[in-house]
Amino acid sequence: MRLMSAGSAKVAPSPVHHPLFARFYARCSIDAETRLGLAAVRERLLAGLSGRVIEVGAGNGLNFARYPAAVAEVVAVEPEPLLRRLALDAAQRAQVPVDVVPGAAEALPVKSEAYDAAVLSLVLCSVRDVARALAEVRRVLRPGGEVRFFEHGRGGGRMMTQTQRALDRTVWPVLFGGCHVAREPVAELRGAGFELGPYRRLLLPEQGPKLPTSYGVLGVAWRPGEPDPR
Repeated sequence: MRLMSAGSAKVAPSPVHHPLFARFYARCSIDAETRLGLAAVRERLLAGLSGRVIEVGAGNGLNFARYPAAVAEVVAVEPEPLLRRLALDAAQRAQVPVDVVPGAAEALPVKSEAYDAAVLSLVLCSVRDVARALAEVRRVLRPGGEVRFFEHGRGGGRMMTQTQRALDRTVWPVLFGGCHVAREPVAELRGAGFELGPYRRLLLPEQGPKLPTSYGVLGVAWRPGEPDPR
């Protein structure tokens, strides 16, 4: 599939369409940069990246301004039309080249083994098939390629995890664009064959009430194929 220029306004139809949630997310995500401390988390997520990067589920493009200068190119895949339009605007302001393209995580519209790194930022909670999405990430990374991940998922004690599972079975995905709060991103990455590197658990916000969405994880993994870079 041809990659689309960040300046283009014409995109292919998308199977993902959550216009109400997309508007809500676009507003709340900007507020969360300071209220939940996500701006600092994004800085840590992207620090030290270089080469060609694919960002899966770019949302409204809040990561774009934080890519370091050593990044040669970012291909940002976003299926939701409204969020993709906002990402196109953010790409115009980025300091590194960013192509925003339509596509689903389960079928990335790029060649195999073409990228040095992949960025997963609050996306595994909402993909329809986590195993298939991670298999696609593994496909498009070169051997030894790096995965930077910042995700939320299961956490807290027994009562909280039971609440998270109940929300996932009922209202939460319907109200929040397919989001699930009880997934386990570290286990899913390991199950997909990635080599886990350092990661840390986060509370969002660090100080404040513990909600079903408060349990995050920030870390790095690698596609096997070359000596572990740690």
